[in-house]
Amino acid sequence: MATVGARHPGLLSRESTGLILIDVQEAFRPVIDGFDQVVANCGILAEGFGILGRPVLVSVQYTKGLGQTVPELAERLPDGTPVVEKMRFSACGVEAFDAALEEAGCTDWVVAGIETHVCVNQTVLDLIARDYAVHVAGDAVSSRAPANRTLALEKMASEGAEITSTEMALFEMLEVAGSDEFKAISRLVR
Repeated sequence: MATVGARHPGLLSRESTGLILIDVQEAFRPVIDGFDQVVANCGILAEGFGILGRPVLVSVQYTKGLGQTVPELAERLPDGTPVVEKMRFSACGVEAFDAALEEAGCTDWVVAGIETHVCVNQTVLDLIARDYAVHVAGDAVSSRAPANRTLALEKMASEGAEITSTEMALFEMLEVAGSDEFKAISRLVR
């Protein structure tokens, strides 16, 4: 018999979910398929998680060569968002990132960023290996070659990640309409 009011375990819960944005950096701008849309969706996620008061973590890969987080995303990050520099493809295993994960206290993570088949894939699989529930925002990830993005999404899903979208994630966390948070997030996704 079904429990009245129970939600499906595949739905994101506001209380347990954080956001990880991987390597949305300047040097990728000219080479990543659909770069502007990925940045826009990462920005919507960042603002939405800020509205909901949920943790956001950001990684940047080899900033000397790839630059910082692109300005149009950086300006949308909630105040106090930790930005972790790394040389590893996976953000997991980087001391500052691991500390930020622990401090956030989330059991579920929405992951977005660049490149789907390298840093996103390896971070997602490492998060799964650490028993986190991971939801990849399929409309907020990309690679240079679309085929690599597709293969990476398939691999991550086969390994236990849920594939979601920017709007699906935010509205699952909202759960109900009518609040000021709902109105603010609805304005973001127009």
